[in-house]
Amino acid sequence: MNFAGTLTRSALTYADNAAVSKGHSIVLNYTQLSDRVSKLAYSLRYSLALKKNDRVALIMKNCPEIIETIYAVWHAGLSVVPINAKLHPREFGYILEDSGAKVCFATSELMESVTDAKTDAPLLDHIIEVGTRSYEKLFDGRAMPLEDLAPTDLAWLFYTSGTTGRPKGAMLSHRNIHSMTMNYLADVDTIDPNDCIIHAAPMSHGSGLYALPHIARGANNIIPESGGFDVAETFDLIQFWPQSTFFFAPTMVTRLINAPNINQSDISNLKTIVYGGAPMYLNDTLKALEILGPKLVQIYGQGESPMTITGLPKHIINNKKHPNYFERLSSVGIARTDVEIRIVSDNGESKDIGEVGEIIVRGDVVMKGYWNNPEATANSIRDGWLWTGDVGNIDAEGFLTLKDRSKDLIISGGTNIYPREIEEILLKHPSVYECAVVGRPHADWGEEIIAFITTHPNTSVTKEDLNELCLEHIARFKRPKDYRFVDKLEKNNYGKILKTELREILRRE
Repeated sequence: MNFAGTLTRSALTYADNAAVSKGHSIVLNYTQLSDRVSKLAYSLRYSLALKKNDRVALIMKNCPEIIETIYAVWHAGLSVVPINAKLHPREFGYILEDSGAKVCFATSELMESVTDAKTDAPLLDHIIEVGTRSYEKLFDGRAMPLEDLAPTDLAWLFYTSGTTGRPKGAMLSHRNIHSMTMNYLADVDTIDPNDCIIHAAPMSHGSGLYALPHIARGANNIIPESGGFDVAETFDLIQFWPQSTFFFAPTMVTRLINAPNINQSDISNLKTIVYGGAPMYLNDTLKALEILGPKLVQIYGQGESPMTITGLPKHIINNKKHPNYFERLSSVGIARTDVEIRIVSDNGESKDIGEVGEIIVRGDVVMKGYWNNPEATANSIRDGWLWTGDVGNIDAEGFLTLKDRSKDLIISGGTNIYPREIEEILLKHPSVYECAVVGRPHADWGEEIIAFITTHPNTSVTKEDLNELCLEHIARFKRPKDYRFVDKLEKNNYGKILKTELREILRRE
């Protein structure tokens, strides 16, 4: 069950279809991509002397080469370790050392950082800069037959963002990514060979995983010239490429719909925006639907259960006549076809409909465990169930609503307070652009509620305005005790607001 076989089949069926493009130009069709993958796989095994199941790291800004290297690694029977290009060299070094990677492919602007990181990774034998003559020499040899693999063999070693400590390597098997791919086609969106996905989000994370179902269906993978997310470039690519899909973090959707020229931009080619990775607030979702049209799909998942646990497909998001429409839109949807979800107490007892508890999930998409970390694995996977660390509830129709990460829960005076509920209210104010609600230590109450606020350009709002807004919508005890107006809210490399840093600022004070 080697997942690279999906490319082999697409190369037979969709031989002349564009497989990889950059900007407005086609780089490789499916025949060419498959040929390069099989030759690079041969070089990995026989020129670089890698053995079956060895790990190969990728530290690359989005570029065409990232797709052929991922599939070549799998084709050769090896495991890929995609590393976020925005990390610090010491973080590179930790992941390279922990994964035991023997080869690392890197883009030119990251070569110095990767070379520095090698001092922390003694097992790393080769650092190869993609796009160079030495890289292209790896394609001069023979084509390697597809390596046969077991469904449980490691395919993708994904390191968590590490906001609460050292990142852990979630082990995703070939069965896991097959399951993820089939779920996309069954529950997220349809794909046909004339579609494309534009990779503006990092391919070391969600966007890279969403390349897989598109390749399985013979669609085109487009890399922006910038290698990332630029609003003007995004509008240009949508206008150029028909039937275009994106995977976006909610912050990217927000930036897109708040662009000054959004109403003058032609977005008729836009097919789908799949958004996930952090909460999308109700007001932002409604605004995105108004501006972009019925093009949104929401997913909820984790690196440990990739893409996805639940989803809100288009037919639900666009069913405005349903009596529970706004409640559904505020949820993260229904369980994907092939997973089970439960809401449980700390001791694992199932909660009733509507009761809040930890979300646990079971299915073929759940990771094998954490790399070289049996203690963390035992803590996260119990009796086959993944304990997500997220808090939520399920309603009578099966819709899951996230309350917060368990670590973001605020306990004030013995009462559980969910920051997201307060953030939803604050974002109703037209001047509020982003907000983050966290707990500050308090001698009597345990914690008190503090809101960090950024505003839209050339607008203003006062603490009194926000107090009044909160008191109109939520109980007085949930109202923030203080508001901090800041220029920006720091985010991690996956677009999530770093609440840990905000809590640390308050703790130091």
